[in-house]
Amino acid sequence: MYLPGVPAHVVQRGHNRDACFFAEDDFRFYCQVLAEGLKRYGAELHAYCLMTNHVHLLITPLHADSISRLMQHAGRQYVQYVNKTYRRSGTLWEGRHKGSLVDAESYLLSCYRYIELNPVTACMVDQPEQYPWSSFRSNALGEPNELVTEHPLFLALGPEEGARRQAYRELFRFSLPRELRKEIADCLSASQLLGSGRFKEQVEAALGRKVGQVSRGRPRRQTELVK
Repeated sequence: MYLPGVPAHVVQRGHNRDACFFAEDDFRFYCQVLAEGLKRYGAELHAYCLMTNHVHLLITPLHADSISRLMQHAGRQYVQYVNKTYRRSGTLWEGRHKGSLVDAESYLLSCYRYIELNPVTACMVDQPEQYPWSSFRSNALGEPNELVTEHPLFLALGPEEGARRQAYRELFRFSLPRELRKEIADCLSASQLLGSGRFKEQVEAALGRKVGQVSRGRPRRQTELVK
């Protein structure tokens, strides 16, 4: 359930929550096939984090099937690489990926933070810039990254690049509120919409059918993102 122009928070987990990345070359190869898929199937990646046993992506598809085809492409190519490299066989991923459409005006920057703070939340690093396999250093520090496309709401953080990067870094001075973190995680786990009732109505109108529950929290203003 994806819509062109509507961002989605996507997660792909390792089978039984087992590791799916074993060495630095593995992360590099996944980034390579991800870049190929983004161009081939028409999708823009705004934030990502490759953890040892799962992948988080914040994507805006240009076509209704962009994300599904992208994830199929990246997943298949990466499994073939892992099986060949490590002389193994069988599945690597935990079935189909999960995705949650995101109400951009209320939740987009929160999803940026949720994704890029994953290594900090998991106590792998103290600061998000210390983790090499995420988009934080691109979004916050301007480090070149062919995977990342800036969302219009990210661009609205400041009139020029330096101001935008500074404003983005300010969002990370404080941890994501626990309630908001749970809200994002619950919607992603159930592949539910992350947004308001109005957002649900807009999605239903675009799809021409009813959809499942939306998040139960009230709509978030961007000024509430730092707490």
